[in-house]
Amino acid sequence: MKSKDRVVLINAFISLLVIVVTWLSFSFGAAGFYPILSIKIFVHKLFKLKSPLTPISDIIWQIRAPRILLCLLVGAGLSGSGAALQATFQNPLVDPYLLGLSAGAGLGCAISVAFLSGSYTPFWAFTGAVLACILTYFLAKTKRGISRLGLILSGVVVSAFLMALVSLIKFIVDPHSLTSIVTWLMGSFSLSSWARLKDAFPMILAGCLIIFLMRFRINLLSLSREEAINLGVNLEKERAFIIAGVCLATGASVASAGIIGWIGLMVPHLIRLMIGPDNRFLIPMSMIAGAGIMVASDTIARSLCSFDLPVGIITSLLGIPFFIYLLRSKTQSGWI
Repeated sequence: MKSKDRVVLINAFISLLVIVVTWLSFSFGAAGFYPILSIKIFVHKLFKLKSPLTPISDIIWQIRAPRILLCLLVGAGLSGSGAALQATFQNPLVDPYLLGLSAGAGLGCAISVAFLSGSYTPFWAFTGAVLACILTYFLAKTKRGISRLGLILSGVVVSAFLMALVSLIKFIVDPHSLTSIVTWLMGSFSLSSWARLKDAFPMILAGCLIIFLMRFRINLLSLSREEAINLGVNLEKERAFIIAGVCLATGASVASAGIIGWIGLMVPHLIRLMIGPDNRFLIPMSMIAGAGIMVASDTIARSLCSFDLPVGIITSLLGIPFFIYLLRSKTQSGWI
């Protein structure tokens, strides 16, 4: 089988799997399992027919639907951002969480909730992500360039510093604001609504679109510095565009669902194992797979116990062992 045909086949399989997982997630919940009813509701809404007026229908449409659609959106944004950052910085161990972008966005959210009554939260989250990225980049930059280990360590330091500022804010705010901040820090879709989905959609879509359109250029950034310059690539300009897209997607994701780590690290690696490092295919497939994995993780989180477990706990439990394995394998192969 030709390489391109194999990629198309894998892409079709992953897309179909994501559709099935999403359908099952719509159908399953504390109120019961209704696979046929969930399809009927979406057909009614899609064609603007009169929806069945039952309590279960309202639960599926008003509670499950915005939550799952937001999961798809956030999963695509974080996974696409992780794939773009790994290729741009030529480092297989980076993602928005490890580079401090998520912590920066979380700080922006905390400032908005604590001092601005939650006004313009996506804007402050984006601003925090940008500042965190700039700080991490300049801490890691030396005369010899940016080392892979230096970038990771800089991200850890920046994340620790920003989370210390978040802790300070948590200490001085009122109990109501504290509850909102803690929910954001753990990462949860429990407060999802159509209004929150509407607010997050433009920024995450814009970020994903920038990353998607730049996927051809990201392949050039994966080359060595000398090769890229010889091909006429303006490294700083290209990186600025990509980082802008990453910050948009990450900032809006954190503003809508909180800090959800490790998705941006795991998913691109899993897809890379299947199809290789070509970012023309890797980035869109990472977005699709990330959307499905986020929905599956959230479904597990809300099904494990009687209360709504934050999805950030599930992704961390999956991601930390994966990171340890990745760190050990890349160290042995000379990546670090």
